[in-house]
Amino acid sequence: MYDTIIRAGRLGNGQLVDIAILDGRIAALGALPETTEAKQTLTLAGQVHVSAGWIDGHTHCYPASPIYCDEPDKVGVASGVTTVIDAGSTGADDVDDFQRIAATCKTRVHALLNISRIGLLRQNELADSRDLDMDLASAAIRRHPGFIVGIKARMSGSVVGESGLRPLHVAKQIQQANDNLPLMVHVGNTPPDLDEIVALLGDGDLLTHCFNGKPNRILTPAGELRQAVREAMRRGLLLDIGHGGASFSFEVAEAAIRQGILPHTISSDIYCKNRIKGPVYSLAHVMSKFLAIGMSLEQVLACVTHQAADALRLSGKGRLEVGADADLTLFEVMNGPTLFTDTEAGARSGDRQLLPLAALVGGELVLTHYGKSHHAFRV
Repeated sequence: MYDTIIRAGRLGNGQLVDIAILDGRIAALGALPETTEAKQTLTLAGQVHVSAGWIDGHTHCYPASPIYCDEPDKVGVASGVTTVIDAGSTGADDVDDFQRIAATCKTRVHALLNISRIGLLRQNELADSRDLDMDLASAAIRRHPGFIVGIKARMSGSVVGESGLRPLHVAKQIQQANDNLPLMVHVGNTPPDLDEIVALLGDGDLLTHCFNGKPNRILTPAGELRQAVREAMRRGLLLDIGHGGASFSFEVAEAAIRQGILPHTISSDIYCKNRIKGPVYSLAHVMSKFLAIGMSLEQVLACVTHQAADALRLSGKGRLEVGADADLTLFEVMNGPTLFTDTEAGARSGDRQLLPLAALVGGELVLTHYGKSHHAFRV
């Protein structure tokens, strides 16, 4: 007998699937016999979509952060997201506290360690070279294998001050000393210039805020991809959205997508302010914006499932396959006109919106607020 069977969930490609869960893992997939027994059955009847659990690779959910704080379960399972990655809120000085908090959450929580020991204690955390301590960073990574899944460097003028590219050089040294962990690099206003930043990046590095509308963006004034970015992508650089409150432009995104430049990962850069007041609201809302500008549902789901899992080396996540962790997202695709806004006073109309109903983490069901009042599936 299985623990849970999900009946007739609709995949991103429209096909229907049954999923059996046992001991926190996917035990069977396909059209299961009607006689198959389980302690719990979720009857979706083709009305509700199911995918591997959504992964938000760029959040700020350390509750004690003085600048960008939130609670992991509010940006996680309460929003249909099974795994959240906090992107640099904590450094070597406070990551131990964050790990203790994360261990109590229903959401799977991981951290990208800020290369500054102080984390986001202040906005210019990379301006003082005394806070860039390779030994402390490496010791923190060794203390928390599995929790710290990468490192983060915010390479914009307001953060680095007079330090220039030095913090990024330190980040690469930390990366190389620690099994080439994924490195996420934030790009914003100059200095340094984006060309200088991406010249140091390559295989598996993530450039977040990739579709920002600032002058230091990936497109030239003529709307073409910068040559330095193109070369870095050939070396394996990955593009991450990192929407946030100031880092997403519809105009840039549309121009890039028209040229076949798609994001590798879609992330929210969510924290309490932009979650409550917008323009982020949730990972689902950010995903819906990409449906509105021409990406398919399958493409969008890939950016928050297997592509995100691979980029962040999250074993057992991101795929619907036997043996994988039973991390799943149940959601509805609501049809109807919706107005979406970016961070540059731009707006686009869409006719589909993703509404998460529930998250399953290791097979444990957590209904979202919308899911609690929804009658499209029966438990």
